[in-house]
Amino acid sequence: MRAPDFWWRRERTAAASLLAPFGALAGAYASARMKREGRSVGIPVICVGNPTVGGAGKTPTAIHLAHRLAGLGRRAVFLTRGYGGTLHGPAVVDPNRHSSAEVGDEPLLLARAAPVIVGRDRVVAALGAERLGAEALVMDDGFQNPALTKSLSILVVDAGVGIGNGLCVPAGPLRAPLAPQFARADALLLVGEGAPGDEVGIAARAAGLPVLHGRLAPEAGAVARLIGRRLYAFAGIGRPSKFFETLDAVGIRPAQKRAFPDHHVFTEGEVDTLLREADAGDYTLVTTEKDAARLASNTAGRTLLRAAEVLPVRLVPDEASGLELDRLLAKALAPARAV
Repeated sequence: MRAPDFWWRRERTAAASLLAPFGALAGAYASARMKREGRSVGIPVICVGNPTVGGAGKTPTAIHLAHRLAGLGRRAVFLTRGYGGTLHGPAVVDPNRHSSAEVGDEPLLLARAAPVIVGRDRVVAALGAERLGAEALVMDDGFQNPALTKSLSILVVDAGVGIGNGLCVPAGPLRAPLAPQFARADALLLVGEGAPGDEVGIAARAAGLPVLHGRLAPEAGAVARLIGRRLYAFAGIGRPSKFFETLDAVGIRPAQKRAFPDHHVFTEGEVDTLLREADAGDYTLVTTEKDAARLASNTAGRTLLRAAEVLPVRLVPDEASGLELDRLLAKALAPARAV
Protein backbone atom coordinates (compact mmCIF):
# COMPACT_ATOMS: atom_id res chain seq x y z
CA MET A 1 0.00 0.00 0.00
CA ARG A 2 1.23 3.50 -0.84
CA ALA A 3 0.34 6.16 1.72
CA PRO A 4 -1.96 8.87 0.29
CA ASP A 5 -0.17 12.13 -0.45
CA PHE A 6 -2.66 14.13 1.60
CA TRP A 7 -1.48 12.38 4.77
CA TRP A 8 1.77 14.31 4.61
CA ARG A 9 0.36 17.76 3.82
CA ARG A 10 0.36 20.20 6.70
CA GLU A 11 -2.89 21.81 5.60
CA ARG A 12 -6.01 19.71 6.02
CA THR A 13 -7.35 18.64 2.63
CA ALA A 14 -10.94 17.83 1.75
CA ALA A 15 -10.13 14.12 1.81
CA ALA A 16 -8.58 14.40 5.27
CA SER A 17 -11.57 16.34 6.59
CA LEU A 18 -13.98 13.76 5.16
CA LEU A 19 -12.10 10.90 6.81
CA ALA A 20 -11.32 12.68 10.08
CA PRO A 21 -14.31 11.24 12.01
CA PHE A 22 -13.25 7.71 11.07
CA GLY A 23 -9.69 8.54 12.10
CA ALA A 24 -10.93 9.83 15.45
CA LEU A 25 -12.77 6.56 16.08
CA ALA A 26 -9.77 4.45 15.05
CA GLY A 27 -7.49 6.57 17.21
CA ALA A 28 -9.76 6.25 20.24
CA TYR A 29 -9.84 2.47 19.82
CA ALA A 30 -6.05 2.27 19.47
CA SER A 31 -5.57 4.47 22.55
CA ALA A 32 -7.90 2.30 24.62
CA ARG A 33 -6.17 -0.86 23.41
CA MET A 34 -2.74 0.43 24.41
CA LYS A 35 -3.95 0.76 28.01
CA ARG A 36 -4.36 -3.00 28.39
CA GLU A 37 -1.93 -4.69 30.73
CA GLY A 38 0.74 -6.75 28.98
CA ARG A 39 2.36 -9.99 30.01
CA SER A 40 5.90 -10.21 31.32
CA VAL A 41 8.00 -13.04 29.90
CA GLY A 42 10.96 -12.74 32.27
CA ILE A 43 13.26 -11.22 29.62
CA PRO A 44 13.71 -7.45 29.07
CA VAL A 45 11.71 -6.33 26.03
CA ILE A 46 13.11 -3.41 24.03
CA CYS A 47 10.47 -2.10 21.65
CA VAL A 48 11.23 -0.04 18.55
CA GLY A 49 8.05 1.45 17.11
CA ASN A 50 6.80 4.50 15.33
CA PRO A 51 3.72 6.63 15.91
CA THR A 52 2.79 6.61 12.24
CA VAL A 53 2.16 4.08 9.51
CA GLY A 54 5.02 3.52 7.07
CA GLY A 55 8.78 3.52 7.18
CA ALA A 56 10.67 5.64 9.67
CA GLY A 57 13.90 3.71 10.21
CA LYS A 58 12.69 1.12 12.73
CA THR A 59 14.65 -1.81 11.32
CA PRO A 60 18.06 -0.03 11.22
CA THR A 61 17.30 1.21 14.75
CA ALA A 62 16.49 -2.31 15.97
CA ILE A 63 19.74 -3.63 14.46
CA HIS A 64 21.69 -0.79 16.06
CA LEU A 65 20.18 -1.57 19.46
CA ALA A 66 21.08 -5.25 19.12
CA HIS A 67 24.71 -4.23 18.54
CA ARG A 68 24.63 -1.88 21.54
CA LEU A 69 23.16 -4.65 23.69
CA ALA A 70 26.02 -6.91 22.60
CA GLY A 71 28.39 -4.18 23.75
CA LEU A 72 26.66 -4.26 27.13
CA GLY A 73 27.16 -8.02 27.31
CA ARG A 74 23.61 -9.05 26.44
CA ARG A 75 22.59 -11.47 23.70
CA ALA A 76 19.65 -10.01 21.78
CA VAL A 77 16.96 -11.90 19.91
CA PHE A 78 14.65 -10.05 17.57
CA LEU A 79 10.90 -10.47 17.85
CA THR A 80 8.73 -9.47 14.91
CA ARG A 81 5.31 -10.15 13.47
CA GLY A 82 6.78 -10.73 10.01
CA TYR A 83 4.61 -8.23 8.17
CA GLY A 84 3.93 -9.30 4.59
CA GLY A 85 4.81 -12.94 5.23
CA THR A 86 2.51 -15.94 5.27
CA LEU A 87 4.14 -17.74 8.20
CA HIS A 88 2.12 -17.43 11.41
CA GLY A 89 4.88 -18.85 13.60
CA PRO A 90 6.36 -18.84 16.04
CA ALA A 91 9.37 -19.77 13.94
CA VAL A 92 13.08 -18.99 13.99
CA VAL A 93 14.00 -17.26 10.75
CA ASP A 94 16.53 -19.10 8.60
CA PRO A 95 17.69 -16.88 5.69
CA ASN A 96 18.90 -19.99 3.85
CA ARG A 97 15.46 -21.57 3.99
CA HIS A 98 12.87 -18.84 4.40
CA SER A 99 11.84 -16.32 1.76
CA SER A 100 10.38 -12.84 2.22
CA ALA A 101 7.07 -14.28 1.01
CA GLU A 102 7.08 -16.48 4.11
CA VAL A 103 8.53 -14.23 6.81
CA GLY A 104 8.55 -10.72 5.32
CA ASP A 105 11.52 -8.64 4.20
CA GLU A 106 12.52 -7.04 7.51
CA PRO A 107 13.14 -10.32 9.39
CA LEU A 108 15.64 -11.37 6.72
CA LEU A 109 17.61 -8.17 7.34
CA LEU A 110 17.40 -8.57 11.12
CA ALA A 111 18.66 -12.17 10.88
CA ARG A 112 22.03 -10.88 9.67
CA ALA A 113 22.57 -9.28 13.07
CA ALA A 114 20.96 -11.69 15.57
CA PRO A 115 18.45 -14.56 15.77
CA VAL A 116 14.89 -13.66 14.79
CA ILE A 117 11.60 -15.14 15.91
CA VAL A 118 8.58 -14.44 13.74
CA GLY A 119 5.16 -14.85 15.32
CA ARG A 120 1.71 -13.34 14.98
CA ASP A 121 1.16 -14.08 18.68
CA ARG A 122 3.92 -12.04 20.27
CA VAL A 123 3.61 -13.61 23.72
CA VAL A 124 3.97 -17.16 22.40
CA ALA A 125 6.87 -16.06 20.20
CA ALA A 126 8.57 -14.31 23.11
CA LEU A 127 8.26 -17.36 25.34
CA GLY A 128 10.16 -19.34 22.70
CA ALA A 129 13.11 -16.95 22.74
CA GLU A 130 14.67 -18.33 25.92
CA ARG A 131 15.82 -21.50 24.16
CA LEU A 132 17.82 -19.29 21.79
CA GLY A 133 19.72 -17.89 24.73
CA ALA A 134 17.94 -14.55 24.63
CA GLU A 135 19.00 -12.08 27.31
CA ALA A 136 16.98 -9.28 25.74
CA LEU A 137 14.19 -9.18 23.17
CA VAL A 138 14.26 -6.42 20.57
CA MET A 139 10.85 -5.86 19.00
CA ASP A 140 10.82 -4.41 15.51
CA ASP A 141 7.41 -2.70 15.61
CA GLY A 142 4.64 -3.65 18.04
CA PHE A 143 4.61 -0.46 20.13
CA GLN A 144 0.83 -0.16 19.86
CA ASN A 145 0.35 -3.88 20.62
CA PRO A 146 -0.27 -4.31 24.37
CA ALA A 147 0.38 -8.08 24.55
CA LEU A 148 3.89 -7.81 26.04
CA THR A 149 5.15 -5.68 28.89
CA LYS A 150 7.95 -3.49 27.53
CA SER A 151 11.07 -2.62 29.48
CA LEU A 152 11.98 0.18 27.06
CA SER A 153 9.97 1.72 24.21
CA ILE A 154 11.55 4.01 21.64
CA LEU A 155 9.40 5.81 19.09
CA VAL A 156 11.15 6.44 15.76
CA VAL A 157 10.10 9.34 13.55
CA ASP A 158 11.32 10.28 10.10
CA ALA A 159 12.25 13.93 10.67
CA GLY A 160 11.65 14.73 7.02
CA VAL A 161 7.89 14.18 7.28
CA GLY A 162 7.18 14.05 11.02
CA ILE A 163 3.59 13.05 11.73
CA GLY A 164 2.16 14.56 8.55
CA ASN A 165 -1.23 16.19 9.03
CA GLY A 166 -1.44 14.91 12.62
CA LEU A 167 -4.59 12.83 12.02
CA CYS A 168 -5.17 9.13 12.61
CA VAL A 169 -5.59 6.47 9.94
CA PRO A 170 -7.40 6.67 7.52
CA ALA A 171 -7.42 10.49 7.65
CA GLY A 172 -3.68 10.72 8.33
CA PRO A 173 -0.65 8.60 9.14
CA LEU A 174 -0.93 8.41 12.94
CA ARG A 175 -1.67 4.97 14.40
CA ALA A 176 -3.12 6.64 17.52
CA PRO A 177 -3.19 10.22 18.85
CA LEU A 178 0.28 11.43 19.70
CA ALA A 179 -0.30 12.21 23.41
CA PRO A 180 -1.23 8.66 24.53
CA GLN A 181 1.64 7.27 22.48
CA PHE A 182 4.10 9.62 24.15
CA ALA A 183 2.65 8.62 27.52
CA ARG A 184 3.77 5.01 26.91
CA ALA A 185 7.14 5.77 25.34
CA ASP A 186 10.52 6.23 27.00
CA ALA A 187 12.25 8.20 24.24
CA LEU A 188 11.79 9.67 20.79
CA LEU A 189 14.38 9.09 18.07
CA LEU A 190 14.37 11.53 15.16
CA VAL A 191 15.99 10.05 12.06
CA GLY A 192 17.34 12.62 9.65
CA GLU A 193 16.60 16.33 9.68
CA GLY A 194 13.62 18.52 8.95
CA ALA A 195 11.21 21.04 10.43
CA PRO A 196 8.40 18.43 10.72
CA GLY A 197 10.64 16.31 12.95
CA ASP A 198 11.68 19.35 14.99
CA GLU A 199 8.02 20.03 15.79
CA VAL A 200 7.51 16.45 16.97
CA GLY A 201 10.63 16.81 19.09
CA ILE A 202 9.24 19.92 20.77
CA ALA A 203 6.02 18.04 21.59
CA ALA A 204 8.01 15.08 22.95
CA ARG A 205 10.12 17.27 25.23
CA ALA A 206 6.95 18.94 26.51
CA ALA A 207 5.71 15.43 27.38
CA GLY A 208 8.92 14.75 29.31
CA LEU A 209 10.56 12.44 26.76
CA PRO A 210 14.26 12.56 25.90
CA VAL A 211 14.72 13.33 22.20
CA LEU A 212 17.50 11.48 20.39
CA HIS A 213 18.93 12.22 16.97
CA GLY A 214 20.40 9.91 14.33
CA ARG A 215 20.89 9.53 10.62
CA LEU A 216 20.91 6.69 8.13
CA ALA A 217 24.43 6.38 6.74
CA PRO A 218 25.05 4.33 3.59
CA GLU A 219 27.88 1.79 3.59
CA ALA A 220 31.05 3.46 2.33
CA GLY A 221 32.06 0.59 0.05
CA ALA A 222 28.68 0.58 -1.69
CA VAL A 223 28.86 4.34 -2.17
CA ALA A 224 32.31 4.04 -3.73
CA ARG A 225 30.98 1.52 -6.26
CA LEU A 226 28.25 3.93 -7.34
CA ILE A 227 30.20 7.16 -7.73
CA GLY A 228 30.61 8.22 -11.35
CA ARG A 229 27.94 5.84 -12.69
CA ARG A 230 24.65 6.71 -14.33
CA LEU A 231 22.09 5.45 -11.84
CA TYR A 232 18.49 4.32 -11.98
CA ALA A 233 17.25 4.16 -8.38
CA PHE A 234 14.13 2.21 -7.44
CA ALA A 235 12.57 1.37 -4.09
CA GLY A 236 9.44 -0.15 -2.60
CA ILE A 237 9.70 1.03 1.01
CA GLY A 238 7.61 3.22 3.31
CA ARG A 239 9.00 6.44 1.84
CA PRO A 240 11.01 5.81 -1.34
CA SER A 241 11.99 9.47 -1.49
CA LYS A 242 13.97 8.87 1.70
CA PHE A 243 16.17 6.41 -0.21
CA PHE A 244 16.63 8.92 -3.02
CA GLU A 245 17.53 11.61 -0.46
CA THR A 246 20.13 9.29 1.08
CA LEU A 247 21.77 8.96 -2.31
CA ASP A 248 21.68 12.74 -2.81
CA ALA A 249 23.21 13.31 0.63
CA VAL A 250 26.39 11.45 -0.36
CA GLY A 251 26.66 13.25 -3.69
CA ILE A 252 25.05 10.57 -5.84
CA ARG A 253 22.14 11.91 -7.89
CA PRO A 254 20.31 9.23 -9.87
CA ALA A 255 19.36 10.15 -13.43
CA GLN A 256 16.16 8.09 -13.09
CA LYS A 257 14.01 7.22 -10.07
CA ARG A 258 11.02 4.96 -9.62
CA ALA A 259 8.97 4.52 -6.46
CA PHE A 260 6.83 1.53 -5.54
CA PRO A 261 4.51 0.91 -2.55
CA ASP A 262 5.91 -0.32 0.76
CA HIS A 263 6.74 -4.06 0.84
CA HIS A 264 6.09 -4.20 -2.91
CA VAL A 265 6.38 -7.60 -4.57
CA PHE A 266 7.83 -6.99 -8.03
CA THR A 267 6.05 -8.65 -10.93
CA GLU A 268 7.79 -10.16 -13.94
CA GLY A 269 6.49 -7.27 -16.04
CA GLU A 270 7.95 -4.68 -13.67
CA VAL A 271 11.27 -6.51 -13.60
CA ASP A 272 11.36 -6.61 -17.39
CA THR A 273 10.55 -2.90 -17.58
CA LEU A 274 13.28 -1.91 -15.12
CA LEU A 275 15.87 -4.03 -16.91
CA ARG A 276 14.84 -2.74 -20.33
CA GLU A 277 14.86 0.92 -19.27
CA ALA A 278 18.22 0.53 -17.53
CA ASP A 279 19.71 -1.08 -20.62
CA ALA A 280 18.29 1.57 -22.94
CA GLY A 281 19.74 4.42 -20.87
CA ASP A 282 22.98 2.65 -19.93
CA TYR A 283 22.01 2.98 -16.27
CA THR A 284 23.16 1.02 -13.25
CA LEU A 285 20.17 -0.04 -11.18
CA VAL A 286 20.39 0.60 -7.43
CA THR A 287 17.96 -0.31 -4.67
CA THR A 288 17.59 -0.83 -0.90
CA GLU A 289 18.43 -3.83 1.27
CA LYS A 290 14.73 -4.35 2.02
CA ASP A 291 13.92 -4.50 -1.69
CA ALA A 292 16.84 -6.87 -2.23
CA ALA A 293 15.43 -9.23 0.42
CA ARG A 294 12.12 -9.42 -1.46
CA LEU A 295 13.72 -9.70 -4.88
CA ALA A 296 15.74 -12.72 -3.73
CA SER A 297 12.52 -14.66 -3.13
CA ASN A 298 11.57 -15.42 -6.75
CA THR A 299 13.21 -16.10 -10.09
CA ALA A 300 12.32 -12.79 -11.76
CA GLY A 301 13.45 -10.86 -8.70
CA ARG A 302 16.78 -12.65 -8.58
CA THR A 303 17.36 -11.77 -12.23
CA LEU A 304 16.81 -8.10 -11.40
CA LEU A 305 18.95 -8.35 -8.29
CA ARG A 306 21.90 -9.71 -10.27
CA ALA A 307 21.76 -6.60 -12.43
CA ALA A 308 21.42 -4.14 -9.54
CA GLU A 309 23.60 -2.63 -6.86
CA VAL A 310 22.31 -2.63 -3.27
CA LEU A 311 22.90 0.27 -0.90
CA PRO A 312 22.95 -0.89 2.75
CA VAL A 313 22.38 1.77 5.41
CA ARG A 314 22.94 1.82 9.15
CA LEU A 315 21.70 4.05 11.93
CA VAL A 316 24.32 6.45 13.28
CA PRO A 317 23.19 8.37 16.39
CA ASP A 318 24.99 11.54 17.37
CA GLU A 319 27.36 11.27 20.33
CA ALA A 320 24.94 12.55 22.97
CA SER A 321 22.16 10.30 21.70
CA GLY A 322 24.46 7.28 21.75
CA LEU A 323 25.25 7.92 25.41
CA GLU A 324 21.55 8.33 26.19
CA LEU A 325 20.75 5.06 24.41
CA ASP A 326 23.30 3.24 26.57
CA ARG A 327 21.75 4.78 29.69
CA LEU A 328 18.23 3.77 28.65
CA LEU A 329 19.30 0.24 27.77
CA ALA A 330 21.19 -0.19 31.05
CA LYS A 331 18.10 0.98 32.96
CA ALA A 332 15.88 -1.46 31.04
CA LEU A 333 18.25 -4.32 31.76
CA ALA A 334 18.79 -3.49 35.44
CA PRO A 335 15.74 -5.35 36.86
CA ALA A 336 16.79 -8.54 35.05
CA ARG A 337 20.33 -8.26 36.43
CA ALA A 338 18.98 -7.91 39.96
CA VAL A 339 17.10 -11.22 39.83
